[in-house]
Amino acid sequence: MPNFHTSEQCPVVPVSDLPPDLERARASARVGKPTLKTIADITGLAITTVSRALGNAPQISESTRKRVHAVAAEIGYLPDRAAQRLKTGRTNVVSILLDPHEEILGFGTSILHGIARGLKGTAYHLIVTPNFLDGSNVDAVNYIIRNGMADGLMFSRTEPFDPRVRLLLENGFPFVTHGRTEFSTSHPYVDFDNFAFAYEATKRLITKGRRKVTIILPPKRLTFHQHMLHGFMTAVREAGVAYEIPSELDLDSPADIIRDHMRRRMGETDPPDGIACPGEVSALATITGMSDRGLTLGAEYDIVAKQTSRLLTQIQPKVETIYEDLTAAGEAMGSLLLKRIGGEPVENLANIQSPQFSFPTP
Repeated sequence: MPNFHTSEQCPVVPVSDLPPDLERARASARVGKPTLKTIADITGLAITTVSRALGNAPQISESTRKRVHAVAAEIGYLPDRAAQRLKTGRTNVVSILLDPHEEILGFGTSILHGIARGLKGTAYHLIVTPNFLDGSNVDAVNYIIRNGMADGLMFSRTEPFDPRVRLLLENGFPFVTHGRTEFSTSHPYVDFDNFAFAYEATKRLITKGRRKVTIILPPKRLTFHQHMLHGFMTAVREAGVAYEIPSELDLDSPADIIRDHMRRRMGETDPPDGIACPGEVSALATITGMSDRGLTLGAEYDIVAKQTSRLLTQIQPKVETIYEDLTAAGEAMGSLLLKRIGGEPVENLANIQSPQFSFPTP
């Protein structure tokens, strides 16, 4: 289990009810840092046998492996990562560069929970490196590579020719991105079909009779800006409806900027009455701005929003949503990264998630 997770607390078992190995383990659990020799002394096995059992070596019987693992868990044994690295060349650590993204509710929590699922039952632990939206984390990537801080890396918010991807490809370092790039060289990724989101959201607004539609897009530097723009424009051109795209704000704009823009725009000539929002915060900010103008959701205007937390529809049930499962994305990222570390070809390591629609029947 990744090391950011908290283990469930075990029930207290009277010492008299424990098997002999675990009785001895509990008695020695508070005496210094447990080592392989500690487990060997408790079980009466050779240190090499204990080491192989912890590594689930097939030549060690299943009963012995279970016995050794039980003792290790009881005394809180953790492998010496420095020694492991010298022996195997691996750290048994994977890292994620995580953005403190305000727009997507629960982004970090959901992604981490999913990665935990993907790594469950393996020897790998997860470390988190924060990344800030106004800075580059190429240096962080370079540091991890040069110092062998992890066996693999994950990150999100990719650019078409992302310098992090270029650096990792050049060094042959295992990684998985949450988002695609436009490099000719393949690399592992998990992505959401943002073309389909924007296309279906816009079509839905048009179907509901909205005469002019708009969309809040991601920042232009990010790959999924083009995916979402393409989906929006495809739907607009197929239907031949009026549209506008605000140039002064994007998905990363603070909520008050989005609110103020919508409030101001609704007081001007020919405002849009159908809005596609790629996140819950932008949808709530839009609703607030509209409300300030005295406009009612579902009457004077409609919104279709991307939802990641299931919270938006609890607060504003009249907002129609398209769901992106970030936990599933995290699980896929963890699984693909382990496969890549294991040497699986990159051509087999791509995953595009389909949107989950919840539109009511007209």
